[in-house]
Amino acid sequence: MTDALNWKPAAIPKADTLEGRFVRLEKLAPARHGDDLWQVLQGPGADPSLWDYLPYGPFTERGAFDRWLQANAAGTDPLFYSVIDRSNGQAQGILSLMSIVPDHGRIEIGHIAFGAAMQRTPKGTEAVYLLGKLGFALGNRRLEWKCNNANARSKRAAERFGFTFEGVFRKHLVVKDHNRDTAWYSITDDEWPAVAAGFERWLGDANQQPQGQVETLEVCRRG
Repeated sequence: MTDALNWKPAAIPKADTLEGRFVRLEKLAPARHGDDLWQVLQGPGADPSLWDYLPYGPFTERGAFDRWLQANAAGTDPLFYSVIDRSNGQAQGILSLMSIVPDHGRIEIGHIAFGAAMQRTPKGTEAVYLLGKLGFALGNRRLEWKCNNANARSKRAAERFGFTFEGVFRKHLVVKDHNRDTAWYSITDDEWPAVAAGFERWLGDANQQPQGQVETLEVCRRG
């Protein structure tokens, strides 16, 4: 048997505002963020594939969208944040901390829906970094990322952000009346310092690039 951990449960996140160079994460507030989020997630310029692998959406009516936001804002697991572009104050996406298990030090980043203005920019990368940093600051041992195994875009993002692929849970869920095989990824607390350094180095470099520069670099490439 391995040595005892002398483990103490992780703290529970409180949805405090998180400040970055490019974005600010605020607790989802439908009254304050709803108009922006409707425009970027469901408006004319929205990504048509945004909802393909999410268990909800797309929304054709504003009322249904607002009810969805309100339900998300009322919960604590998932704990939803709006992503605010610091350059203009616009809410441009959402994401959450979820599957929060403080007794075992486990937490996940999920329910990611970024508007087109965030995709392939440093803003999306920094939003993930800020939640990862918070997750480990709370004392968690493990940060998780899960997605439909058919969702190539999400899998590429997980790998670029330094998550390790752990395998596939076959026939894990039924989503929108379709089978979902779930790909599992993680970063552990002993891996986080190197991963965090990769994020910080990449974001520092991105800060020197022209506004709107396309993301082309790996945050953390292991080898």
